[in-house]
Amino acid sequence: MNLTIWGAAKQVTRSMHLLEINNYKILIDCGLDYEKGKNLTHNSQFPFSPSDIDLVVLTHAHIDHSGNLPTLIKEGYTGQILCTAATAELAQILLSDSVNLFLGNNNNVKKKKRFKGKQFQETTEKAPLYLHKHVLDTIDRFVTIPFQKPFQINSNIVLELYPTGHLLGAAAAHFTVQDNGATKTIAFTGDIGRKQTPILVDPVALPKTDFLVSESTYGGKLHTNQQNIEDFLIDSIQKNCIDQPGRLIIPAFSVGRTQSLVYILNKIFSKKLLKPIPVFVDSPLANLATDIHRKYKHILNDEVQEFYRTHGDKFEFENLSYVKQLKESKEIANHFEPCIIISSAGMLEGGRIQDHLYRNIQNVYATILFIGYCAEGTLGHRLLRGDNTVRLKGKEMSVFAKITKTDLFSGHADHNGLLEYIRLIDGLPKQVFLVHGEPIGMEALKKDIESFGCQVNIAHKGNVFIL
Repeated sequence: MNLTIWGAAKQVTRSMHLLEINNYKILIDCGLDYEKGKNLTHNSQFPFSPSDIDLVVLTHAHIDHSGNLPTLIKEGYTGQILCTAATAELAQILLSDSVNLFLGNNNNVKKKKRFKGKQFQETTEKAPLYLHKHVLDTIDRFVTIPFQKPFQINSNIVLELYPTGHLLGAAAAHFTVQDNGATKTIAFTGDIGRKQTPILVDPVALPKTDFLVSESTYGGKLHTNQQNIEDFLIDSIQKNCIDQPGRLIIPAFSVGRTQSLVYILNKIFSKKLLKPIPVFVDSPLANLATDIHRKYKHILNDEVQEFYRTHGDKFEFENLSYVKQLKESKEIANHFEPCIIISSAGMLEGGRIQDHLYRNIQNVYATILFIGYCAEGTLGHRLLRGDNTVRLKGKEMSVFAKITKTDLFSGHADHNGLLEYIRLIDGLPKQVFLVHGEPIGMEALKKDIESFGCQVNIAHKGNVFIL
């Protein structure tokens, strides 16, 4: 049994791992690498032949885990994609949205030509990474399986999916393998969620696992525990919308983060802990994702299900508006009363949030509140590091709006949460392979996991491990 780390090696995007068992090749996740900026053409090159892959297992729908599946199929993969039902539905809307971003990102190469002493500009369009037809081909390959039900892949391999609490439908993939007469177990965590998050279940402990490929996004970092989410939002809204009438603009990932935020706001306003303030959710993708969360409310946590029974729809309340049309989105600019605007994308790379930034980045009465991770190289990362100017819609603009952040909405377990997840595995793993993290944090996590008595490897891209 061989394991090759082909992605998320000392970085947080492009998860992609190859498991080979007696010449049977399983690809676990196939995500986009977007840390290098908007030019995504490097994602079109695979270090293996896609037609040689026998099976794909998808841990969850986020683009850094699912976003390159259409390219894989475009380049010759013909097999199935195994995942949970909720993951399949969320992946469909996220992949479709990716195509829209490809087509709208103006990824053009501008060439200048001279003609009779005058300069003319000729624009050559780059081909997008993939198109909607490739997304539809991808959707056709999904085969959904339930949580914690053994799925027989072949006579030698059994797969079982365990909830990780990171995103609706997110799962760790646990394989039981018969390899040359020996039984071996290996698991891929995907992304591990925090305990007691607003709408998702807690991560479920894995059974006996010999080899563990674990994310390490928050290695070396601890989440803020000084306030609970409700109190933090109440303070933020009071300070930025009521005490000083203004706008609270929250860039939020359309899938998962927006739904958690809306649910907490629902609790706050339904308890009348603040006077009513208009809340705009301006993201067509978030609207679709919210419908999927409604459909799969039976796999959300017990608190949400109880709220649904006693108060009705957890994603609807007075003064909440889901913005659908672009015209409505532009009209928010003319809303001069205090309000809360929730829009995507969370890292500010595309989406309607850029329009709201363009109109408010120089507004001293506006506050931009980040509630999620921003990869290095993104516009969100530049604002968070304190850049005084940013480029929006081709224009260099000074930053006068207040920039703030919280990790209370983080969908990732922190350093201690990752250690606890590993410690609760039924029998500690023989080896742990750390991926999906930054080098300094991975080193800190490695040191603490080794104190359990586990062998720990920080994987480099292309590392092959014989298990």
